[in-house]
Amino acid sequence: MATPFQTQPVADASRDYTPVDRLLLQVGKGLGLLARGPFAARPAAPMSSRYPAERVAEAPLDERERKHAAGLMRVNHAGEVSAQALYHGQALVARDHEVREHLLRAAAEERNHLQWCDARLRELGEQPSVLSPLWYAGSFAIGAAAGLVGDKASLGFVEETERQVVDHLNEHLGKLPRQDRRSRAIVEAMRADETRHGEEAAAAGAAPVPMPVRRIMAGVSQIMKFGAYRV
Repeated sequence: MATPFQTQPVADASRDYTPVDRLLLQVGKGLGLLARGPFAARPAAPMSSRYPAERVAEAPLDERERKHAAGLMRVNHAGEVSAQALYHGQALVARDHEVREHLLRAAAEERNHLQWCDARLRELGEQPSVLSPLWYAGSFAIGAAAGLVGDKASLGFVEETERQVVDHLNEHLGKLPRQDRRSRAIVEAMRADETRHGEEAAAAGAAPVPMPVRRIMAGVSQIMKFGAYRV
């Protein structure tokens, strides 16, 4: 019987890497996300998946609405940087090949989200959070620590993370300017993917995350949201 992890192969998991190989792969991916250079000079990343706002008309926004929409999309971008790091850290220490493959496949989808948020920030005339290296480093360490507890605990961490992310995206849909349909299309597409990631982790036997850990996760998320919205 097929498991939730057997839908698509992931190139990074197609051979038996040593732990050092996996560490270098994940760190290289993280550095690739962050080494984009200043906003005015960095080239646009090629889209690896269809842009959800591609066929949505741009609506006029006043300056306050534009800045607010950009702040929310900057938080979403920071969240995707953190998601990449979490999955990379967890994949580094995963014991089971299928679990590692699932984590790397989910990270690839989060990379799509990162590109979508980056593109929307460009359209709004803004740039990602200057604290992105901090978000990545901290989340990588958290992901690796969660993964060291065990694969079931790691999957539980994925499920809880995605539940909190979906709540956060629902909150943003309530805060975005009503006429900003391009940003809304992106957030809605991200929400569908994040919901599926959580459901896949649950179906694979994720262990429940203790309530104190859930509260810590929520607190760390609030810190990131506060910082990324502003810088």
